[in-house]
Amino acid sequence: MANTNNANNVTAGKPKIGGAVYRAKKGTALPTDATTALTEAYKCLGYCSDDGLSNGNDRSNNKVSAWGGDVVLNMTNAGSDTFTLTLIEGLSEEVLKTVYGSGNVTANESNDITVAVNGGSDEEAVYVFELILKGGALKRIVVPCASVTSLGEVKYVDTDAVGYNITLTAVNDESGNSHYEYIHLKTE
Repeated sequence: MANTNNANNVTAGKPKIGGAVYRAKKGTALPTDATTALTEAYKCLGYCSDDGLSNGNDRSNNKVSAWGGDVVLNMTNAGSDTFTLTLIEGLSEEVLKTVYGSGNVTANESNDITVAVNGGSDEEAVYVFELILKGGALKRIVVPCASVTSLGEVKYVDTDAVGYNITLTAVNDESGNSHYEYIHLKTE
């Protein structure tokens, strides 16, 4: 029997209620499915802008041509795997540590937060993104190792939330994978 188009497989990604973006120290045990609760080591980064999450997987190819012009070999080169989002909980210590590096953010018992802004941080961490898809299906994206490699302009205006537009660039793990995607389909 041949495969056919199926509109039930078309979906959109919404953030999981209660938190959709998490960060943990590099080396923290990784989740391996879409449904097991995250441990307390994973810190929620709160709300993100309505631009959502973008995943870019930049690969390039080299084509080898034979004399006469025929393509005889197509080689895929490694590329970069990036995740871009805007964190909008600008008063969150965890967000500030993500953006500027854990060593550049301190907080005290008087509710004072100090951020030392410098050339940036190469701090690597584990990131987890949790989504709800069509029909209540769950999707969890696990990035074993990534760091903030780009920070967009931060605007302070009275008509919009302060947001930190960041790009995370993933590093391949010992298996050669930059991230994992786990999907749990709801059954009726």
